[in-house]
Amino acid sequence: MRLLFSIGAVLAAGLFAGGDVAGLAAPGPRFEPQRLAVDKDAQSVDVELILAVDVSYSMDMDELAIQREGYAQAIQSKEFLQALKAGPNGRIAVTYFEWAASTDQKIIIPWRLIDGPETADAVAGEIMKTPIRRASRTSISGAIGFAMPLFEENPYHGLRRVIDISGDGPNNNGGPVTVARDTALEKGIVINGLPIMVKEPSYSTMDIDNLDYYYEDCVVGGPGSFVIAIKDRDKFKEAIRTKLLMEVAGRTPERPVVRVADKEARVNCLIGEKIWQDRWGR
Repeated sequence: MRLLFSIGAVLAAGLFAGGDVAGLAAPGPRFEPQRLAVDKDAQSVDVELILAVDVSYSMDMDELAIQREGYAQAIQSKEFLQALKAGPNGRIAVTYFEWAASTDQKIIIPWRLIDGPETADAVAGEIMKTPIRRASRTSISGAIGFAMPLFEENPYHGLRRVIDISGDGPNNNGGPVTVARDTALEKGIVINGLPIMVKEPSYSTMDIDNLDYYYEDCVVGGPGSFVIAIKDRDKFKEAIRTKLLMEVAGRTPERPVVRVADKEARVNCLIGEKIWQDRWGR
C-alpha cells in the first residue's frame, strides 16, 4: 500500500504511542551470556534511514538552505525525540547524502546513531556546518543505486530499512528510475518521497506538472511507503518534520488524504529523460 499526503493532513502529535524500553544489566563475569546479549542489542535500531537529498541546479539556493535547516530542526525537535523513544529500541541509525547526476553523490553524514537529544544535536550540527553546493542533472535512479550498498556498510541492524528521496524534478540521467526502485524493493527496502513543488513548472527547467504523481507511481514503494508533497515554501520545514516523524515511528496516518492502490502509472516514468532528449538531443 502506497500513500499520498498533503501537508497539514498529518498531525504528528496524535500519531505516536509507546513506552519505556528497559535495558539489561550484566555486572560481573557470571553474566557473560547477558553481556553478549546487551552488546548485540546495542547494535539494534528501529530503522536504518538514508536521507537522499537533491542538490541539482533546479533547486535554488534558498530552497537548499531551507531544506538543510528543515532536516536539522526536525531531528532536534521534541516531537522527533518523542517518536524516537516510543520505538522498541528507542534509537535509529541515519546517514545523509546529497545527489545530482548519476555519478554525483556526496555523503554529508556517515552512519550515525541517534538515541537522544545529544546525538540528535550532533547530527543536526553536522548537517548545518557543511557548505551548500549545487550540481547538474537529476538522477533519482543514481541516488537509489548509491543508497542500497550503504545499508550493508551500516554497523547497526534495523527492523526496517528506508530510503528517503527528496527532489524537485523527475529522473533525467542514469538508468530508469523504476528499475532502481524495483531492485531496492526486492531487497526489502522501503522508499518514501518528498517531491518539492513550490515553483510553477516552466520550459526553462525540468519541472513537470504532477510531480507528486510521478513520485508516487515511479519512485516510492514498499510496505507503508508514502509521499508528502511540498506545494508551499512556508510548509517546507513542517513537511520534513512530519516525514521524519512517520519514518521513525514506522507508521502512517489512519485516515490519509488519498489512498492509492497499485495500478498503471498516471505519469510517464521516463518523462524526465524524454524532456531532456527533446530539448538538448542527448
